[in-house]
Amino acid sequence: YKPLDGANSLAAALVASEPDHVIPCDDRALTLLLSLKPFTTLLQRSLGPLEGYNTLLARAPSIAAARLEGVTAPLTLAVPDRSALPHLLQEVGLPCVMKADASWGGEGVRFIASLAEAERAFAALRNPPRRWRSLARALLRKDAHFLAAARHPLPVQVSVQTLVEGKPATSVFAARNGEVLGALHMAVESWSGATGPASLMSRLRCPAMDEAAKKIAARFHLSGLHGLDFMRDRDGVPHLIEINPRATQICHLPLEADLPACLIGAPERPPVTPARQIALFPQLLTAGTLPHNVFQDIPWDDPGMLSVTAGDAMPDAETTAFIEQFGRPTQGPPVLRRHAR
Repeated sequence: YKPLDGANSLAAALVASEPDHVIPCDDRALTLLLSLKPFTTLLQRSLGPLEGYNTLLARAPSIAAARLEGVTAPLTLAVPDRSALPHLLQEVGLPCVMKADASWGGEGVRFIASLAEAERAFAALRNPPRRWRSLARALLRKDAHFLAAARHPLPVQVSVQTLVEGKPATSVFAARNGEVLGALHMAVESWSGATGPASLMSRLRCPAMDEAAKKIAARFHLSGLHGLDFMRDRDGVPHLIEINPRATQICHLPLEADLPACLIGAPERPPVTPARQIALFPQLLTAGTLPHNVFQDIPWDDPGMLSVTAGDAMPDAETTAFIEQFGRPTQGPPVLRRHAR
């Protein structure tokens, strides 16, 4: 894979592997896939009608579409320019949330309490990072994708969203031709930073989240694996705040449903754990010892992945060899960790 020629790299991989389905697991992969016009038949079988992704990848239009389908969701409005901010803030109310399209991991989200804050956040989110900053990120994060951002900086669409006070939750579902085949719902118990990815989740049964998944799948005639992000208010009512038209963090786990098996029509695997709480990899790998009733989603059967992803959390060959003895048991062996510096 060549980060500066990602589309052609991905196209070559599709030609070589001849897949029945292709599953994007992050926004960059999805964007690259949608650019591969010669693979339209495969992509429509895997994702659904491609024209719908223009809306799905834009925060304000996607939430507007959900609201039209009767899904409970906060008012979300695109910000065309700085001069529109006073009117739009009056519409959504303060405090509110400002979000940038084409961002993930919480990096493009700001909480806004005043017009002055909104103007500063809009300038930071709307304008592409300066070339020197993208070059520095490429070096510090060892990620050549930032070189492409330095070479072709593009402005970003920004939106403002009414703030829903509560706790986050998430749904993942498998769909084919607009019909939901299986779904999992989770309450998010802990996450990274103020807006970062979830690290600890609890299973959740929620008819309203079930219904939202069905309406979104039908509205965009979706196929594949997809995620929805919610905020649950003090009464437990879920408000849809974001659509992720791709596989998300727990799609691979067989729990109440086995989404990959549903998608390809295979027999469902036994549940990976009866535990109510799921600790996600790699976010909690460097945490202190977790209770035994928390399932740690650590790839015991892939020590290479552990070594590359965990870094100092898996410091030596002895640890890796120890882990290699296990084939993802229900209760894994104790994780040998180094405290985060």
